[in-house]
Amino acid sequence: MEEAWIRQIVAAQRGFFADGQTKEPAFRIAALQKLKSLVRKHENALMDALEEDLRKSQFESYITEIGHVYKEIEWHLRHLKRLSRTRRMPTPWVLFPSRSRILREPYGTVLIVSPWNYPLNLALIPLIGAIAAGNCALLKLAHYSTATSALLEKLINQSFPENYIRALDGGREVNHMLLKERFDYLFFTGSPALGKVFAESAAKNLTPCTLELGGKSPCIVDRDADLQTAARRIVWGKFLNAGQTCIAPDHLLVQKDIKEELLKKICAEIERQFGADPYESPDFGRMINGAAFARVSAYLSDGKIVCGGKIREADRYIAPTLLDEVSPDAPVMRDEIFGPILPVLTFGHIDEAVRIVSSRKKPLALYYFTKDVRGAQKRIREMDSGGVCINDVVIHYGNPRLPFGGVGNSGTGRYHGKYSFDTFSRERACVISPTLFDIPVKFAPYGKKLRLLRKIF
Repeated sequence: MEEAWIRQIVAAQRGFFADGQTKEPAFRIAALQKLKSLVRKHENALMDALEEDLRKSQFESYITEIGHVYKEIEWHLRHLKRLSRTRRMPTPWVLFPSRSRILREPYGTVLIVSPWNYPLNLALIPLIGAIAAGNCALLKLAHYSTATSALLEKLINQSFPENYIRALDGGREVNHMLLKERFDYLFFTGSPALGKVFAESAAKNLTPCTLELGGKSPCIVDRDADLQTAARRIVWGKFLNAGQTCIAPDHLLVQKDIKEELLKKICAEIERQFGADPYESPDFGRMINGAAFARVSAYLSDGKIVCGGKIREADRYIAPTLLDEVSPDAPVMRDEIFGPILPVLTFGHIDEAVRIVSSRKKPLALYYFTKDVRGAQKRIREMDSGGVCINDVVIHYGNPRLPFGGVGNSGTGRYHGKYSFDTFSRERACVISPTLFDIPVKFAPYGKKLRLLRKIF
């Protein structure tokens, strides 16, 4: 792949966008329908690719990847025409006889950079928003999820012309080539470190961007929580995709009086969901590659293993692991874990937990288990995060009517449903003035018109 080839595609997309076809709702609807049919037709092949990359079960592939794509497309097909309409807006009487409108305009050619942990979901859902809003798109697929990315690249490029939508794979060298081009919008999903690189590049060209990053999402379990429910839901959300989920509970903050009981229930729940030996479970995934395995398995020495802890390097397997007696300064508490290890910290009063969360970088998600829901709603306002669940984890991602995104270190911007459409389009002010007559007060010479101006403003 050469820079000249990428430059040629970007130029072709700019030319196609200038023709105006993508701005027509009928064109966008047809593109979304084609994308949905494409996924539907190759659903089994996509599931096979996800299993090859991450050993995802078909159920997990559908509930976390394919099903979300269908729902997102369906939402946009229902609402696209309404969102695309020009809106009439009130006009101050001092501007009479002009009329005011808001036009919904796509940005043009957008770059979407997707990650490897949900290589179908996090590639196609931003693309759906870009298509619905009327853009052309260059989709940079994740290099580590080789099977899924190769299949997606093939399917998309066979189904759409490259001057409209183009998918491409590649490593860091491709990222560097892309960063040399000027796009009209940038949508990046990945680590905060790489997000800074893309944000810096966007800033050089004053390109608007959305950054969907990550962070160490805390999960607080207070004294009065339903521990059985908390254990079941935490185990599900933490070990989904073998912990390689940007909104997975990264670590537990547990009230000290209930810690021992909660840890027992979590260990029992791990066995209930994945069996006595999770290695044999068809529902437990694997690390994406050897580097990820080595990084995450090194965290096992940062505390006392309560349950789990087994590894098989050849299979990139790390058992669902609960890690106690962890120092707040341990390596496992410095960066996002992104693997099936759950460290535990304790607190006495909830104020202590609030201080711990607030002292760290703003996470992508915050989870709080308690029976005092009204009190929890007050407490969560004292701790900042991208999204929040009370008495559950992860599921806020699944509602297309809610904005999804981070804040600070965990990202900027939001998407899903209407918020995707808003992200990939802009509101353009338009004032329409008739030519039959003018209000003379606004024209020079002004003379004594200031007195009149003060009365009408």
